[in-house]
Amino acid sequence: MKKETKCIEAGYTPKNGEPRMIPIIQSTTFKYDTSADMGKLFDLEAEGYFYTRLQNPTNDMVASKIAALEGGTAAMLTSSGQAATFISVFNLANAGDHVVASSSIYGGSFNLFNVTMRKMGIDFTFVDPDCSDEELEAAFKPNTKAVFGETIANPALIVLDIERFAVAAHKHGVPLIIDNTFATPINCRPFEWGADIVTHSTTKYMDGHDATVGGVIVDSGKFDWMAHADKFPGLCTPDDSYHGITYAEKFGKEKAFITKATAQLMRDFGAIPSPMNCYILNLGLESLAVRMQRHCENAQKVAEFLQSNPNVSYVTYPGLPGDKYYERARKYMPDGTCGVISFGVKGGRKTAEEFMKHLKLAIIATHVADAHTCVLHPASSTHRQMTDEELLAGGVRPDMVRLSVGIENADDIMDDLRQALEASQKA
Repeated sequence: MKKETKCIEAGYTPKNGEPRMIPIIQSTTFKYDTSADMGKLFDLEAEGYFYTRLQNPTNDMVASKIAALEGGTAAMLTSSGQAATFISVFNLANAGDHVVASSSIYGGSFNLFNVTMRKMGIDFTFVDPDCSDEELEAAFKPNTKAVFGETIANPALIVLDIERFAVAAHKHGVPLIIDNTFATPINCRPFEWGADIVTHSTTKYMDGHDATVGGVIVDSGKFDWMAHADKFPGLCTPDDSYHGITYAEKFGKEKAFITKATAQLMRDFGAIPSPMNCYILNLGLESLAVRMQRHCENAQKVAEFLQSNPNVSYVTYPGLPGDKYYERARKYMPDGTCGVISFGVKGGRKTAEEFMKHLKLAIIATHVADAHTCVLHPASSTHRQMTDEELLAGGVRPDMVRLSVGIENADDIMDDLRQALEASQKA
C-alpha cells in the first residue's frame, strides 16, 4: 500500500462483524482462565495483555500503523515525545556510556541529554550538524552507544545529512536514532537513508489538532545487535528479570529493541498514553497525508510572500531556493519539508513584539505543527530573560519569529501577516 492508503488502512483490519474503527480498549487489566496462561505473558513466552501500564491493544494497533508508515518492524507509543526520546536512548545507554548528538535539536531534548541524563551517568558529545567528517569521527568514543539527530531541527530548520550520520554511526557499530517529527513519514522515511530507530512527538503533525500529547518509537528491524554484542549487553545478554531471556536472540533484529523497551522500560517507568488518546491520535493519522500536503503548499506560498515583503529582514525555510539546506531538503524530502518557517521583522526585538500584537488569525502559542497557524517570538517569550547579545550567542536573533503555517486558506494567512507587518512599522 502507498503511504496515503496506510494512513487509513494500516494497523487494524476488522474481521467479520467487528468494529470498523479501531476499538478503544479502556481497561487497565485483562482476564485469564489460569495462572499458567498469565505466567506465559510474564515470561515473554506468549503475546497478549495483562496490564495497560505496559501494553494495551488500542495503543498497539496505532503503533503498528505508524510502524507501517515509517517502514519499520515494530513500534511503541509513549505518553509524550520527550518520553520517546528518553526511552529510545536509555534503552541502549546506561551509566558510564556515551552518546553523540546533533547540537541543533529541540531545546527540550538538549536539556534532557545535557542535564538530566548526565545526572544518570550518561555522557553526551554534541556536534554541529554541518561538522566535517573529521569532526564527526572525533566525537565517537569506545563507549559510544548511539547517535541522535533530527530530520529537520526545531526551531533552527537545519536539515540533517541522515545518510552521512548513518555511515558514521555504523562505522562505529552503533545505531542512528532520528527524530522525524517535523518531516513525518509522509515527507521523509529515515530508514531508507540508513537510520535504525525513529522517534516522533505525535503531539505535532501526527495528531495535528492540539488534542493529545504523545510520542512513538519505531524500530527499522535492520540493526544487527548480536554483531555488536559487546556494546549492547542489555539486548545481547540474559535479562534476569525475565528468567534469562536474551532479547536479540529470542526476538531477532526485528523486535528485540521494542520488546526490551516495552518489557523493561515501559514496565518500570509507565510512560504509556491512554487508549483514548491513542484513538484520537489515530483520527489524526488518517488525514496526515492530505494535511502534510496542505501544510507544505501553504508554507511555500507564505515563505515566498515573506521573502518579498519589505518589512521582513530574512526568511529561513528549506523549501526556498537559495536556502542553505534547499539542496539537502530536495534529496531527503523531494515532496516537501514541513510547515514551519523562521523569519525576522525589520526593526529588531521591539518591532517583532509589535508585530505579534497585531496578528488576528495566527495564534500566539508555544506549540507548532498543527492545523492552526501559530507563531512564537522567542525573544519576548521563551528567551525573554536574555539580552540581544545573549540571544545572538545562543543562535536566536532578537527579531526572529517562528511561524507554524496551518491548513487555513493561504491567502488569509498572508493577509494577516501583511497587515501585522505593516502595523509593526508604524508603531
